[in-house]
Amino acid sequence: MRTHVPGEDGEDRAKGGHPFRLRPFGLRARLVLAFLLVAAVGCGTTAALTYRAARNAVLEQTQDTAVTAFRQQVETLTVRLPVEPERLRGELLRIAKHGKPHPWRVYAEYGTLRVSSTDRPDSTVLTSELRTRAHALGATHSSFQRVVKGGEPYLTVAVPALFPEGGGYPAARPTGLVLYAVMDLGTEEANIEAMVLAARDGAVPALAVALIPALLAARGVLRPVRELRLAARSMGRGRLDTRIHAKGSDELADLARTFNASAAQLERSVAELRRAETRARRFASDVSHELRTPLAGMLAVTELLDEDAAALDPDTGRAVRLISAETVKLAALVEDLMEISRFDARAAELHTDEVDVAEAVRKTLQNRRWTEPETDVEASGSADVVTELPDGLRARLDPRRFDVVVANLVGNALRHGGAPVTVRVYEDRGRLVTEVADRGPGIPEDVLPHVFDRFYKGDPARTRSSGSGLGLAITQENVRLHGGEVVAANRPGGGAVFTVRIPL
Repeated sequence: MRTHVPGEDGEDRAKGGHPFRLRPFGLRARLVLAFLLVAAVGCGTTAALTYRAARNAVLEQTQDTAVTAFRQQVETLTVRLPVEPERLRGELLRIAKHGKPHPWRVYAEYGTLRVSSTDRPDSTVLTSELRTRAHALGATHSSFQRVVKGGEPYLTVAVPALFPEGGGYPAARPTGLVLYAVMDLGTEEANIEAMVLAARDGAVPALAVALIPALLAARGVLRPVRELRLAARSMGRGRLDTRIHAKGSDELADLARTFNASAAQLERSVAELRRAETRARRFASDVSHELRTPLAGMLAVTELLDEDAAALDPDTGRAVRLISAETVKLAALVEDLMEISRFDARAAELHTDEVDVAEAVRKTLQNRRWTEPETDVEASGSADVVTELPDGLRARLDPRRFDVVVANLVGNALRHGGAPVTVRVYEDRGRLVTEVADRGPGIPEDVLPHVFDRFYKGDPARTRSSGSGLGLAITQENVRLHGGEVVAANRPGGGAVFTVRIPL
């Protein structure tokens, strides 16, 4: 059963993705066009085959009727040699009166003699091909031909006149007299044109009617697709309990069931990962809290030992100083772990105030002893850190977190880059921009995408570093908490540059 997602359809329509909107090149349009194309091809093919069969049937029926009737009339003709034109004309007129299925125009040829039932002794419709077949040696059978003359269709028939059987001959013999009938096929062509128009006029409503099942079929196909799209969007927003209502046994129903099974498995996996992440965060937080108290005592002891290290023998003094340094590093690591755990638990909060950005940066550098108080480092040009801080630039920031951001970036540049390190602050399109650049070798291209990862080391062979490995990750989290971003890049002239942009 599909989990209902409130507001999903409304949001979809608000974004211009109305489920019933026909996109010009969308799946619905393509399905409808394909359906109509198949319907059009089917209608066209059926109409073409029907037209061909009907045309042949009409013409053949007319043709057979005309040829048979004309041959029967010629058989009633009594041939007397020599041929008398007047008498032959009378016979042609008689034959023309019996023309069917339409009136005939009858012509006769005997050598050079030309006689017809009309005012003209010859016809331009009769072709030389028909005459050749009719006058062929020993021709006793009728011939016919359909001819188009001046855009008008005609049927022409040629029947040779025969001597009657007998007189010692085994079969009838041609007399040399050939009779021709010319019949207009305009009525048949008009009927055929009427069939074409009827087929065309019937195809348009048929396509219009086919549009209805096309839309219904497209809707039936696209409904599961639309539900799948909405469900995928809902899952993308974190609603892993979303399911699709699957019914039927077709491919789309199988797809819905597969989606539901995958969604259920994903929900279980994500739930397990979240539980594991929660346990890991709680473990890191608990360990950090448990270490704070003993580390505080260890730091107090190491401070006392550092004071007396000079009075000890050299080996013992070095050991004491090493223990003291490592204890300080361990304390810094614990503090960073606790800070990261607060970010992971979404417990970190901003306590903003309107601050003078230049003054905040100067205090950060002075507190770490990277610059001397009341010293113009730009003028001296010999300090490890050079600043370009405009006066009067104020922003609403969390002073403590901004201090951490600047301190981590400058400390990272001093440790891994090269002096002098330049800290530059300015305003750009409503954002506070802080740049920290060094003069070192820069960051390798394969390391750039990972500089903000926790405990990432650009050189795998370097197992130890002077920092905790969490400084840049904490910097990124603090900047994100301010609604800004921090990016790392290499300068064209050499060295790395970290740029922080925070909305004013």
